Amino acid sequence: MPNNIGMVDQWLRTIIGFSLVAMVLLTSSPWRWFGLIGLLPLATAILCWCPVYSYFGFSTDTGAHKRDWA
Repeated sequence: MPNNIGMVDQWLRTIIGFSLVAMVLLTSSPWRWFGLIGLLPLATAILCWCPVYSYFGFSTDTGAHKRDWA
């Protein structure tokens, strides 16, 4: 699985993911479970790989930075 998510994309996915997951903890409306969708961007940010990007042959990873952990 080659990386196809760049650093900026990774940070945006992390921020969006945590924001959505925070909905589960901070709101009491019936829509709060919608926040569990935030686990998807968090997972793709951690893996540095997006299956949708892979399917369409798209990549935001420029290879300019080296990530030894991914």
